[in-house]
Amino acid sequence: MTLLILLALFGGGDDKIAAGYEYRKNSVPYQVSLYTGYNFCGGILLSGEWVLSADILDPSLPCEFHRLHPDRPVRLVEHNIKVPEDTEQHMSARFIRHPDYNSGTQDSDITLIKLSPPATLNSYVSLVSGWGSLRAMRYHDTLQCVEVPLLTDNTCLEACFFQMTENMICAGFMEGGKDSCQGHSGGPLVCDGELQGVVSWGHGCALRKKPGVYTEVCNYVSWIQNTMTSG
Repeated sequence: MTLLILLALFGGGDDKIAAGYEYRKNSVPYQVSLYTGYNFCGGILLSGEWVLSADILDPSLPCEFHRLHPDRPVRLVEHNIKVPEDTEQHMSARFIRHPDYNSGTQDSDITLIKLSPPATLNSYVSLVSGWGSLRAMRYHDTLQCVEVPLLTDNTCLEACFFQMTENMICAGFMEGGKDSCQGHSGGPLVCDGELQGVVSWGHGCALRKKPGVYTEVCNYVSWIQNTMTSG
């Protein structure tokens, strides 16, 4: 099974895109950029009011969104982070982290972000993409994406030194070369147009026998629905 990594929507940890390609402008309307002024994370638009991401409130994460004031902007329909675009939307947000998040194991690495005012919705996206680097220490300004295979639980456990929990899945090439990396925290892992995971953590970037690890979204559907309903 091949999945696409939209790496500016869900995630955390070490997450730029390695060996990816630039995606066509404005073709990923659910891509969200969470920008701090010098670093950024990603998210995926679930509804007009809600974005799903990783636990970007953790001060140990490279996406230092814990410093972000609720009135800082969230960027939608962003393609080039260095060029002002008339398709962008900027809105304030508040963050609701999962109550079971464990910063030591990265378990329950998932956060909901409420937008105000609500976003204008368009068609659903089916890629994993982001603005991180394609190679070590090389960063791109434009939206990038990469295709990776979903791996079995046993393969993930062995590759990740048994640090996986039941709330995690992993994806990538065991030979290395393609992966999510720094700059894509909170990006989505999408398969056949359906959200499967949130970029969470990994050992380095695109290394041999070191796949990327993602929060398994289906385990948090009830929490997501209840949080969105209660507001």
